[in-house]
Amino acid sequence: MGEWTMKPKRYVPDLRQLGALCEGNYQRLFRLRQLRVEGRPVCDIELHRESEYLGRVRMQVLQTARYTETLLLEQIHNSGRWLNNPRMTVRVYHDAMMAEVISCYRDTQIAAVNDYPNRFMHHPDEKVQVNGFLVDWLEYCLKFGHLPLEHAVWSAGEGVD
Repeated sequence: MGEWTMKPKRYVPDLRQLGALCEGNYQRLFRLRQLRVEGRPVCDIELHRESEYLGRVRMQVLQTARYTETLLLEQIHNSGRWLNNPRMTVRVYHDAMMAEVISCYRDTQIAAVNDYPNRFMHHPDEKVQVNGFLVDWLEYCLKFGHLPLEHAVWSAGEGVD
């Protein structure tokens, strides 16, 4: 290699962008977790657009500590066979009011910076992209989410004359 050969520029994460994503995800999760039935939090959310069933999302608390919680978010059913069901582990920092994806699908840890190309073909900014996906997914849940039918206060036969 000659002295004129340039090395590719190394990716530097934008901490402001990642912080903004994590703060927004905390607020979205907080709004979703306000759903309660008889004083208990609702763990499953049905997704409907008008009369079309879109799927079901489950939130499960894996671990709690003084200032943090670890949640498992997974779509356990969807209406399209071609869709992969998202599954993410999210660490919620209550003191910092941030929620960050710490694992996604089979990846047990998401690196802040990845060399590219790499064995798993992760993007250099994979952590930002996965947290950005969580933004979209939580917004989708807030827009189309409903209580599951088993929590309905009326049954199908009541109130019909």
